[in-house]
Amino acid sequence: MNVIASRFPAVRKPLTEIDLCGWVGQAVPGDILEYHRGFLALDTMPQGTRLAERERAELARVARRAWWAAERGLIHLVQRRHRSDDYSYLAIARPKPKQASVSLSSLLLAEMA
Repeated sequence: MNVIASRFPAVRKPLTEIDLCGWVGQAVPGDILEYHRGFLALDTMPQGTRLAERERAELARVARRAWWAAERGLIHLVQRRHRSDDYSYLAIARPKPKQASVSLSSLLLAEMA
């Protein structure tokens, strides 16, 4: 079943990097999470955003972590265009790698080392 943000409340609050990591760790293949709505390239740039600095910095962390998870085969990243400069940025859970007896937290800790 494909449900956007099936494990998060319907009320929209900005997604944090920790929220994204929690979702990636719990998502089953096919689950979909909208991790941003807007224009990511502009919204993460200090000169081009309408966001406060703290929100912009968190969005940049979320985008980097989403890219990190995609590079490790944990999620697919896709965009859905609504109109000019308005996109949904979606993470789609992939099947967990078979050889992965390693937890997401282990991968995160290895990255920090």
